[in-house]
Amino acid sequence: MTTTYSPSPVTRLTASGAQRVPPFAVISGAQVQRALLGQERHIVELVEAAYRLHAAGHSVNPPSCFLRFDDRPSSRIIALPASLGGETRVDGLKWISSFPQNVTAGIPRASAVLILNDHDTGYPFACLESSIISASRTAASAALAADWLSRHRPRPTRLGFVGTGLIARYIHTFLARTGWSFENIGVFDLSPDNAAAFRCCLEQSGAMGPVTVHDNAEQVIRLSDLVVFATVAARPHVHDPEWFAHGPLVLHISLRDLAPTVLLASANFVDDIEHCLRADTSPHLTEQVSGGRQFLDGTLEDVMAGRVIPPPGRPVVFSPFGLGVLDLAVGKYVYDQVAESGDLQVVGDFFHELNRYG
Repeated sequence: MTTTYSPSPVTRLTASGAQRVPPFAVISGAQVQRALLGQERHIVELVEAAYRLHAAGHSVNPPSCFLRFDDRPSSRIIALPASLGGETRVDGLKWISSFPQNVTAGIPRASAVLILNDHDTGYPFACLESSIISASRTAASAALAADWLSRHRPRPTRLGFVGTGLIARYIHTFLARTGWSFENIGVFDLSPDNAAAFRCCLEQSGAMGPVTVHDNAEQVIRLSDLVVFATVAARPHVHDPEWFAHGPLVLHISLRDLAPTVLLASANFVDDIEHCLRADTSPHLTEQVSGGRQFLDGTLEDVMAGRVIPPPGRPVVFSPFGLGVLDLAVGKYVYDQVAESGDLQVVGDFFHELNRYG
């Protein structure tokens, strides 16, 4: 039985003094989209706050768990459990699949759900469609990094994308709606059709300056001072540090594009060191090649707190693994917005038995 729920002030106890179990709701992708529409600046603020809470120890963010398949080696499903403190006070799990072959069938590569658990009882209280939440928190993280990592160097004016899927589109939207503008944009994708479609998408979005489709990644990198990698690469395919000799800011969102030779010639920042140096990411490979972590300059939160200043004149690479606490921050915001609108769809009989003794 599904009912529309309009929230009242939170009551943790029943009239008899027993702990109250929150109602369970399902939030659709359409509801998520409406809640996040036009909220890019606020989402970036939520992500920044989550990074600060995580760095201060007000979170639990265990390693992600990868489910892989012998018969589908390019595919995986990832579980990201997390707990976020502060005012958010929510636990949960993102369950996100990546099936690259979906793209050839004309559907998105990734699909996801997010489960939110009540801080006090542990009961799940919401299941949200989460591909939009995941893309939004990823794009917000990229926009946040572009801002903080460029504060002590000339602000980039030439944007380049290597990989032109949904994440690239979201990153461009978040950059544009948080005050960025560019003289020109270069794009490259292994699929010329996808690159051409992305160019049309950018032009229709009102992107300033020309949008150029390039024949290879090298052209995009050499002609850009802000480079976004948003591919599905499983192993490094960019090996030459000379492509980055002009010292661009690189948002290495897809994590496995850059060879250790590139990272060793750059200043490197991550979202979380322990998370990022695993699962054969480029930083993980660089640690193995170099025999240590000295190539890392710090985390994004180190920069936000003023403990580290990115060096001018060198390539600066941000490689975020993607933290579950970011999904919780954005997901709880979506839940609150939908609840406040009175459109929360509650499954009234989801929990069959709540009396301990029957």
